[in-house]
Amino acid sequence: MNRHLLVIEDDPRIADFLSRGLEAEGFTVEVARTGPEGLARARGQATSMIILDLMLPGLGGLDLCQTLRAEGCQVPILMLSAMDGTGDKVRGLRLGADDYLTKPFDFEELLARIDALLRRGREQRAVVQTLQVADLVLDRERMQVQRAGQPITLTAKELAFLELLMSAPGRLFSRERILANVWGTHIDPLTNIVDVYVRRLRAKIDAGHALPLLKTVRGLGYRLDHSPGP
Repeated sequence: MNRHLLVIEDDPRIADFLSRGLEAEGFTVEVARTGPEGLARARGQATSMIILDLMLPGLGGLDLCQTLRAEGCQVPILMLSAMDGTGDKVRGLRLGADDYLTKPFDFEELLARIDALLRRGREQRAVVQTLQVADLVLDRERMQVQRAGQPITLTAKELAFLELLMSAPGRLFSRERILANVWGTHIDPLTNIVDVYVRRLRAKIDAGHALPLLKTVRGLGYRLDHSPGP
């Protein structure tokens, strides 16, 4: 089993504490001290989990997490932060974090959360590697999409949008929920970017097919299903 952890933490005392403690538990630990360095290492190496501080120089933890998720990274992310407000936790989780731990923390609790996330990740990879709605298929491991056996090229944001819809076929997603999950809560809620991406996705996944999958429910949101109605 891969036990490689990437710790992205700018405080040298905490980074050293985590590195020594986790290595003593049998993990291989790599440390990045800035947001851009952490993003580059997360992109460039196979890691089993990312431990991510929120307050980082160069690129904040929330933006880093959102970027990785938009690019299709499915590695579990545990956020660390001195901010313990409910709003901060909710925002981190909405942007793609799998768990959130407030500083200062108990090392045994950290280990328990790491074990739980790694176990959950193994179970999810074993069970849900592929999402499918009708003849539309998304391979989560490779982040590749096909419809009727024909490959479809999507941008990172289009992939993130489509994966959200395909994760719950038939479920209605409001524009606000789509914005929070795909673009993050910092974006202007009055933007029309969701409508723009709906048009892009329709052109790529529905054009040329008798059965449209991406449905609009006026005033409420969007869903993906194979029912014949709107």
